[in-house]
Amino acid sequence: MYLSRVEIDSENRKKIKDLSHLGAYHSWVENSFPEEIQQKTRSRKLWRIDPLRGKKYLLLVSENKPDLALLERYGVPGSAQTKSYDRFLNSIKKDGLYRFRVTLNPVVSLSQGVGIRGKVVPEITATQQLHYLESRADRLGFELIPDKYQIVERGWIPFRKQGQKMIRLSKATYEGKLRVIDPETFRRTLVSGIGKKKAYGFGLMTVIPE
Repeated sequence: MYLSRVEIDSENRKKIKDLSHLGAYHSWVENSFPEEIQQKTRSRKLWRIDPLRGKKYLLLVSENKPDLALLERYGVPGSAQTKSYDRFLNSIKKDGLYRFRVTLNPVVSLSQGVGIRGKVVPEITATQQLHYLESRADRLGFELIPDKYQIVERGWIPFRKQGQKMIRLSKATYEGKLRVIDPETFRRTLVSGIGKKKAYGFGLMTVIPE
């Protein structure tokens, strides 16, 4: 696994004019792996847009190493970096304490009756969105430290697939502290992501040791 990052060239309007919705970011990420396009394969990728000290970064976790020149298509020249993620993943132990950050698309499936697929609707309130993460923590291999986590950003973000009309997706970014209770499951969480729309900028949890 690889962890990569590039600073988005937000000051260059000519560069970022296409980045008006999540589908455009998804295309940017996918096009950064030309060998997969050539071979008509698609590996798992997680990504997220992160603000840091007045700048914006595209953060990416992938099975294969991206082409850094292509990763800089909408980035600041020379800012793309990548490194192996495996050493860090292998260092995770039971009861390890970490600070985390994750952006999720909190939704719930409402029953429509027996044999009918549930209707997926967004979780809207902060209480609902907190519960969305809290209710999943155990089966994702960690426990949240009481009173040490919160939602730091909430809102709606435009999304469109090619040939479809624009819609908005609910978004909640969480930060705080957690304890690992199942290292193998937690490693899988870090590389497989959490929740819905993982190909479109949601579900990537990053952690640093506390």
